[in-house]
Amino acid sequence: MHSTLISAAQLQQLQAQGQPLLVFDCSFDLAQPEAGRAQFAQAHIPGALHADLDLHLSVHDASPTASGGRHPLPTREHFAAWLAGVGLNQNMQVVVYDRSNNSYAARLWWMLQWAGHGAVAVLDGGLAAWQAQGGAVEAGPAAALPAGNFVLRAPLRRLVTAAEVLQALGHPEQTLIDARATPRFKGEVEPLDPVAGHIPGALNRPFTDNLTPEGRFKPAAELRTAFEGLLAGRAPATVVHHCGSGVTALPNLLAMEVAGLGSTGLFAGSWSEWCSDLQRPMAKG
Repeated sequence: MHSTLISAAQLQQLQAQGQPLLVFDCSFDLAQPEAGRAQFAQAHIPGALHADLDLHLSVHDASPTASGGRHPLPTREHFAAWLAGVGLNQNMQVVVYDRSNNSYAARLWWMLQWAGHGAVAVLDGGLAAWQAQGGAVEAGPAAALPAGNFVLRAPLRRLVTAAEVLQALGHPEQTLIDARATPRFKGEVEPLDPVAGHIPGALNRPFTDNLTPEGRFKPAAELRTAFEGLLAGRAPATVVHHCGSGVTALPNLLAMEVAGLGSTGLFAGSWSEWCSDLQRPMAKG
C-alpha cells in the first residue's frame, strides 16, 4: 500500500501488475477555475478521472459542509457517496496528481485519508514527472466506471475547527503552521481575503519550500531537518496546518509525514474562515 508519495515508475509498475487502481487528475487553477477541466481534456494519464477543487473537493451550494472558508469541505458522507459513485472500491490503491506543485492533489489525498481510505498516494512531481518517465497520456473526457463499493471508515486524519483553534490559542498543545507565502502571512498583501494578516502565534512555512525546482518533494531527511528547525523543540504531534482556504496547507502536512514526523491536524477553514469573524484575534508582521 502506498500512503504518502508514489513515483511515476512505481505507478507504472502497479499498472503493469494489474493491481486494483484508481487515478485522479486534480488539475485546477484558482485564477481560472475552468482551466483544470480544460487541461484534463487535453492530456491526462490513461484511465484517470478528474477531481475538480470547486465541483468535487469543496461545497459551493446549499449542501452541508464540514468546514468554513473559501473552499468548504463537504461532509464525509457526501464525499463518500461521490467516491463510490465515480467507481472507488475498498480494495483500490488510489493515486492522485496535478500540474501545480501537488497542492490540489494533496487536498484529495487528505480527504481520502479523512474518509478512512489509507491506500492513497500523491504522484511525486505530478503529470510532468509521469511524462518524463515515458508515461503515456490520453485526451478527451474520462471514461465512466461502474459504481464502487466504497463506504466510510474511521477517519485517518484529524480535522480541526476554528473553535478548537481559538480554544487552544497560545497553549503549548497547539502549534500552528501557515503555508501561505510570507508577504501574505505578514499581512503586507492580501489578494484573496477581506482582511490581511495571520493567526497570532502561527509559524510560517510556505508550502513551496517542500519542493525541488522540478516539483518533487525534497528528500525525507532534508524535510525533517527543516521542520524540526521550524518547530524549535515543539512536539510535531501538536501541529495544526492551515493556509488561505485549506488547500496549500496540505503539502506541508504531507511533507511532515514523508519526513517521518507523524500525522498532524488540518484547520481546513484556514485564514479565510478565521478572518471572517472580526472578534477573533489577528496579527501582522
